[in-house]
Amino acid sequence: MPELRHDPIQKRWVIIATERGRRPSDFVKSEPPPISGFCPFDEGNEDKTPPEVLAFRRPGTAPDTPGWDVRVVSNKFPALRIEGDLDRAADGIYDKMNGIGAHEVVIETPQHDLNLADQPVEQFTNIMLAAQMRLTDLMRDLRFRYVLIFRNHGTTAGASLAHPHTQIIATPVTPRTVSMELDSAREHYHAKERCLFCDIIRQEMKQGIRVISEVDGMISFTPFASRFPFEVFVMPIQHSHDFAELNQDGLTALSKCLKDTLLRLKLALDDPPYNFMLHTAPNTRTAARRPGHWLTLPFDYHWHFEITPRLVKVAGFEWGTGFYINPTPPEDAARYLREIVIP
Repeated sequence: MPELRHDPIQKRWVIIATERGRRPSDFVKSEPPPISGFCPFDEGNEDKTPPEVLAFRRPGTAPDTPGWDVRVVSNKFPALRIEGDLDRAADGIYDKMNGIGAHEVVIETPQHDLNLADQPVEQFTNIMLAAQMRLTDLMRDLRFRYVLIFRNHGTTAGASLAHPHTQIIATPVTPRTVSMELDSAREHYHAKERCLFCDIIRQEMKQGIRVISEVDGMISFTPFASRFPFEVFVMPIQHSHDFAELNQDGLTALSKCLKDTLLRLKLALDDPPYNFMLHTAPNTRTAARRPGHWLTLPFDYHWHFEITPRLVKVAGFEWGTGFYINPTPPEDAARYLREIVIP
């Protein structure tokens, strides 16, 4: 019988359609062909992108020339622009402000076709370090309330260029999805004096049926109320509210766990399109904030990555109700992924 499951983080209901029971082989990937032709992210085309704001370079190479391992540039077509003031205003009942923010691209490798799941751990760690450094720097701008690090893999997931890259967008407001997580975490802590995410981790580790892997203090698992088939969370087992505070050993451990998870998804689902997003603490230093609002943030929030393979379409029922229908129970998805043999 189908089950309705409640997500304690987003406070939404999900329908787990157990009778549909779709396996990895049941998902036929109808991904459009890879984008071909000229690529501005390829090594040697540095003059075709905005100037780099950060790069890990080989010795003796100059900025905006070949010889880099990871390169961060501003997005040539940004969703938000960094110049200007917010100029918050009201139009009757409606609020508005200027589209101020930042939009950057982490070019993950000089190799055009190297899948992130196949990156060496050292290179994966450099990618995470570059993203962390940019997060820290952007948080110094008091106009920005939040910085989202995300990745679109495959055209179905929204990638406009095939070259491996991650994106960073700083916004002057906290996104609604993250705000809901922050509210749920704060309410849980005020009621129980425990972190909601830590409680979830303890239960997942105790039950084991949704855990995919544990790597050096990091854990990956399928959420109890997964919205999508093979949705995965990756987070530190020990409590930590801010990704920016992760040290070098932690970045290496995270890279190992993310690589392991992405490789399992790639092998199980024939390299599916996916999105991954980092949810971390908001900028608590912004000028306009409610007194005491973030008082328990270091204790109640827990940063994490969410990985959502794009295997099913969101249609009218989901848009109309906010419910999601997942045809693959998360327990089955975790079992399939655990059983993958990593070469």
